[in-house]
Amino acid sequence: MGYTFNEVQKWGIGLGLDLKGGMNVTLQVSMPDILRAMKADGKDAAFDKAIATTDSLYKAHRTDDFVGTFIKEYRTAEGNDRLADLSVVFPNVVNSGDSDNQAVDRLKDEVVNRVNNSATNVLRNRIDAYGVVSPNIQVLKGKDGQILLELPGVKDQQRMTELIKRSANLEFYETFQAKAPEVIKKLNALTAAQRSNTSYGGKGIGDYMRIGLNGSAIVGLAQASNRYMVDSLLRTPEARNYFGAETAFRWANKPITDETNNIDYYYLYALKTNEGRPALDGRVVVNAYSDYDPNTGTGSYVSMSMNNDGAKQWAKITGNNVGYPVAIVLDDVVYSSPNVNGAIEGGSSQITGNFSVQEAQDLANVLKSGKMDFKIDIVSSMTVGPSLGQQAIDSGITSFIVALVLLMIFMICIYGWIPGMVANLGLVFNLFFTIGILSSFQAVLTLSGIAGIVLALGMAVDANVLIFERSKEELRAGKNVRSAISDGYSNAFSAIFDSNLTSIITGVILLLFGTGPIKGFATTLIIGIVCSFFTAVYLTRLIYIMCAKTKPFEKLTFTTPLSAKMFSDTHFNFLGARKVSFGIVGAVVAIVIISFFARGLNQGIDFSGGRNYVVQFDHPVKTHELQAQLAPLFDGAQLSVITIDDDTKVRISTNYKIDSDEEGIDNEITGILYKGLENQLNGMSIEDFSTTNENIGIMSSQKVGPTVANDMRTDAYIAVILALLAMFFYILLRFRNIAFSLGALAAVAFTAFTIIGFYSLFWGLFPFAMEIDQSFIAAILTVIGYQINDTVVVFDRVRENVQLYPKQNFFDTINSSMNSTLGRTVMTSCSTLLVLLCIFILGGDAIRSFVFAMIFGVIIGTLATIYVAAPVAYLTDARRNAKKAAKA
Repeated sequence: MGYTFNEVQKWGIGLGLDLKGGMNVTLQVSMPDILRAMKADGKDAAFDKAIATTDSLYKAHRTDDFVGTFIKEYRTAEGNDRLADLSVVFPNVVNSGDSDNQAVDRLKDEVVNRVNNSATNVLRNRIDAYGVVSPNIQVLKGKDGQILLELPGVKDQQRMTELIKRSANLEFYETFQAKAPEVIKKLNALTAAQRSNTSYGGKGIGDYMRIGLNGSAIVGLAQASNRYMVDSLLRTPEARNYFGAETAFRWANKPITDETNNIDYYYLYALKTNEGRPALDGRVVVNAYSDYDPNTGTGSYVSMSMNNDGAKQWAKITGNNVGYPVAIVLDDVVYSSPNVNGAIEGGSSQITGNFSVQEAQDLANVLKSGKMDFKIDIVSSMTVGPSLGQQAIDSGITSFIVALVLLMIFMICIYGWIPGMVANLGLVFNLFFTIGILSSFQAVLTLSGIAGIVLALGMAVDANVLIFERSKEELRAGKNVRSAISDGYSNAFSAIFDSNLTSIITGVILLLFGTGPIKGFATTLIIGIVCSFFTAVYLTRLIYIMCAKTKPFEKLTFTTPLSAKMFSDTHFNFLGARKVSFGIVGAVVAIVIISFFARGLNQGIDFSGGRNYVVQFDHPVKTHELQAQLAPLFDGAQLSVITIDDDTKVRISTNYKIDSDEEGIDNEITGILYKGLENQLNGMSIEDFSTTNENIGIMSSQKVGPTVANDMRTDAYIAVILALLAMFFYILLRFRNIAFSLGALAAVAFTAFTIIGFYSLFWGLFPFAMEIDQSFIAAILTVIGYQINDTVVVFDRVRENVQLYPKQNFFDTINSSMNSTLGRTVMTSCSTLLVLLCIFILGGDAIRSFVFAMIFGVIIGTLATIYVAAPVAYLTDARRNAKKAAKA
């Protein structure tokens, strides 16, 4: 069709992070910075107070609508005119006369535009320079200022984190030249003033650093641990009185190490400012590149070139400072302060700082990509090592192949060779179309996506089972094969349509409220269900039409010796057992409620916030020993160590410093883990212990901040409630009888409640993580869709029988309907459980808890259709008819 093979290959399905390895990062752009950038010039105390209050509320998880909350706080801030025109505060965004709601909408749109046009462009340039193949960068809708990064193939988490978070705020400062000794005098005077002030505990800045002149820029030297106190004392009112806006203090980018005592010291620079501004900023830099000079002893360095305006200013600045240093500052840290020998023409300069080759390359890339106008925080991150990804591929493909083969064998054994092969051909076409559509969408295949495809295949069997069971009924009624097949397709259509649509509703809700793996699962599930409807209802019927007159097809019975008498003439009194079933349901509900109070739920870090580390050893380990070694090192924080897959691999979870914004927390925790596990690592270095080693050490890491955890938990609640309401109204719309809606809702609620209760009762007792997280919520929603699917088929038959036998007692109609659909119910449950068991056994630990919840849900859901949905529908309809009779 005019395309080359190489072009077609580029459109193939890519592998997600869990299959290829890499990083998944959620970033939060500073909303205060964005609003300040939109604000008109001039001081506004009410604005600053409203920003501070809103930011504290945001961090305390009490709001995820930053802009709307800010407007409310601004209106009520002390000293603010509550009727103030917001178009004056934000002149370039809000129009005069706009209401507060209109102003909020305009500000939110502008936030998205600024994040899209500034932050994401800068990030894309940096990531492209790093060399990441096919990164996914997207602004998250409904989340003020949040950006999702998916970076396949990235191993060095710390390097990428530093690259992302750098603001690239490059500045050039003059120093005090001959007036530098005056800065020293002021620092000594400030020390004396602070010592006399009791609020500082009798100590001044000179007690935390060594004050002294080194050239005309360096004015002090402090231990790394004392820098925070020095910074605090330089921000005091006394310090502002001594130095005003003419002086800025900045630390050196790298320490000087006292090898004898193993102590790091940092130089403190005093820089000359123009009312707080530098002599020149980095906007004049148009290009930067790293180089290496072995002759000068500087090693790697970064060269910069400036535009014409910058070159003129740079020549003037260097000409005015001959014989004195000029400081080059990046992100408020001094990288170099070379002495000026003469005016530098042409706009060229160098940044030196004892860089490694990699550090120089990253710095040059950051400068080329441009300045980040807003501060960025990492609120959640996940790193997966490539070997764990390969293991996931192997387990996913194995479970997929085994499940497909067993499904095919199952269909042949139950319905015969020809019907079984026709159904299997439909499965193959279903798979073919699903993969093709995913490719056309340029989708990325994840492990949860594979689970969605396999589950969709399992549910696709349901349509074939419905058709075959209806065809068997028509054959038993005395019709010939061609008529039986035709009527089987026609009579099964409404049940297939309704059951597929209810599952798609669940998938759409998952798509809207899920993140990451959940969206992948929902996407493949929806596509798979749509394809299964097309292949089961249309393509397989074409085969029967084309082959209808051949002898093998004229002798079809849709049975085998194994299934000939299976559920052919059942007369179970399901409704008659409703008192017993309600008693059991009540007992289960009571036990679950007691468990909620007694044991609670084991919340995963998705909902509680924290970090997970999967660590692979080269020998068996005991989790209780590792727990005992690590617990004292994490300073009272929650810590759990569990075995996954086998006794050589563990998952370590902790909420240690999850609220902290300090730099280097991830490195600190990696160091603690290395220290606590060092006796198990056989001499491995801390570098190899990180995810850079593909076989041993940390295989994956995941961080979820408390804000994101709160958002995920809220979205999960909304998703479950929406799913229940959607099912209720859809069934009400389709069946026009509230009895069916209430029966279905009762069964769904009981199924979801029982699964959650089971996880409350037994978490910690099973050999896998029984956590309440995003995957668990996805399992609940999928089971809801499956359970509704099952219930709709039964209710569809009830509706049909009511129309065929309008004078029959409703009790008998429901009983006969459940008996006639019992074969389909059991066969569908068995085929779905067959698939789920394959995934559970062979699919790997990453989705084991998710699949287990679904296995339990399928069993409970099938029973709930029979013993909850139908009895509730019967009792509701009987009560409604009784009220009608009383009114009559």
